[in-house]
Amino acid sequence: MNAYFRSSDNLSKMSKLSVPELEKMSSQVRRDILRMVHGCKSGHPGGSLGCADFLTALYFNLMEHNTSFNMDGTQEDIFFLSNGHISPVFYSVLARSGYFPVSELKTFRRINSRLQGHPTTHEELPGVRIASGSLGQGVSVACGAALAKKLNKDNKLVYVLMGDGEIQEGQNWEAFMFAAHQKIDNLIVTIDFNGQQIDGSTKEVMGIGEDIKAKLEAFGWEILTMNGHDFQDILKVMGEAKAKTGQGKPVFVIMKSEMGYPVDFMMGSHKWHGVAPNDAELEKALAQLPETMGDY
Repeated sequence: MNAYFRSSDNLSKMSKLSVPELEKMSSQVRRDILRMVHGCKSGHPGGSLGCADFLTALYFNLMEHNTSFNMDGTQEDIFFLSNGHISPVFYSVLARSGYFPVSELKTFRRINSRLQGHPTTHEELPGVRIASGSLGQGVSVACGAALAKKLNKDNKLVYVLMGDGEIQEGQNWEAFMFAAHQKIDNLIVTIDFNGQQIDGSTKEVMGIGEDIKAKLEAFGWEILTMNGHDFQDILKVMGEAKAKTGQGKPVFVIMKSEMGYPVDFMMGSHKWHGVAPNDAELEKALAQLPETMGDY
């Protein structure tokens, strides 16, 4: 395993990567994403690439988590991936941080693999706490987990990542109301606001309005905005988000990102939401991403 986080109960001993180290890690994570999707000729590279910096920062700097995985996540920060189709980035970050061997990434979407196209729990893959093939459920689950931490006097945090197309699911809005009403202030939800979904732009499919900030403020949330491709800004804003916990409101972070980033022919287009690169496209994409940690 390439374990940057010790498999220990002493969370204070976990290493945190610097910004230059995070940049190197995210480049390797993006290489993993492309090679995984190309290898099985299916998957979702666009959103995975766009969220690579955020999840790299979360697992290698921001969260206090333990690679000696236990499903309950007691006395540690826990994360739920709501937009489960971006499983390639999730699997890469879990493997690179030490939850399971990096070599297992080559089994992505294979028969009998633990690394299914959408994360599931019956394979008992370390790091995965919910099945997230069906969109719109992550915030609801996270509300329950966060309330459980409060009842158990566990002062660690619950994080969620969701997509902006996913917010078209009505269940999210029930969860937003519930979290504010119950004052679930140990919860940080981040939305990948890239403006794209499988059938086109979010504006074309079902516009939710550009001012998502005003909507969530009206629901009673604390709102922050950050650049999802700038590690300095990610660490700064997520640090502010953590500082706002424990004050009676759930926290919502609007992450401005670009689908397919930073591969030039993939960026900004919904066409790469769920299409695997061919051999030539893989070679062209990998040429733009330095190999920094060693390919699996």
